[in-house]
Amino acid sequence: MNYISINDIDNLSEWVNEAIDLKKDPYQYQGLGKNKTIGMLFFNNSLRTRLSTQKAAMNLGMETIVMNFGSEGWALEFEDGVVMDQGKSEHIKEAAQVISQFCDVIAIRAFASLKDKEKDLAEEVLTAFVKYASVPIVNMESSVAHPLQALADAITLEEFKGVQKPKVVLSWAPHPKALPHAVANSFIEMMQKQDVDFVITHPKGYELNPEVVKDAIVEYEQDKAFANADFIYTKNWSAFNDYGKVISQNRNWTITKDKMAKTNNAKFMHCLPVRRNVVVADEVLDSENSLVIEQANNRTYAAQIVLKKILSSQKS
Repeated sequence: MNYISINDIDNLSEWVNEAIDLKKDPYQYQGLGKNKTIGMLFFNNSLRTRLSTQKAAMNLGMETIVMNFGSEGWALEFEDGVVMDQGKSEHIKEAAQVISQFCDVIAIRAFASLKDKEKDLAEEVLTAFVKYASVPIVNMESSVAHPLQALADAITLEEFKGVQKPKVVLSWAPHPKALPHAVANSFIEMMQKQDVDFVITHPKGYELNPEVVKDAIVEYEQDKAFANADFIYTKNWSAFNDYGKVISQNRNWTITKDKMAKTNNAKFMHCLPVRRNVVVADEVLDSENSLVIEQANNRTYAAQIVLKKILSSQKS
């Protein structure tokens, strides 16, 4: 099995509860990964994803190989039929097959370029590895999805929800750089699988992919969206229609104590890294209602339940 998107989760509540159980004894399945190797390939930078996935593999008894393609690997060619007389030294056809000989699982992190919408939506890097590799593939964040983060978010929500059907708000916030849509996309898809009252709020012009948003409620007035919310999940993203553009950096959308006061004493969530006093004020990020450290901790158990499922499927 692969873990490419949250749609690869066959039973979300079961996975979440298993992950929470893993936290009680992270080493209970160490024999499952004995003599198994995970190859972690990074085409982009990482902190939480790299360390948590590596820790998860170690908890299961796996060996880890880490490679940074930006500085360590040959530049890969992904197009078929191309005459390779320019800067690309190796084709994905050979690279994926060779790496598969060294690893039992391949995990890949490759961000969107935010320059070519069609190419980003096609998930060039991830799709090529799925096509040519002969071992399971795990998505450590791709052009349009971050399913490990979304699973960690689902675990966090389950642990901290105070009511059966909480109100969860995904709020855009300003950022000085153009950022991808992957985290927002996967969080939306995860919320659509949950029993929650879900609202997306952002300034006009920052609409996300309608194929992802579907019939989710979108509210353009942030204060109205925040009313009676139990969780505020904040993330910046660039424009989807005017692809990759920063239309505005409206600081009125920064998450402040006054904004949070409009909620039902909501918990604050963010995937990290976060720019303090741009995306969110210190007073919110450092408050007792901030769950960002707990979210980061759950990244290990999200990755561990994914790897456990993959290893179990290999044994069967």
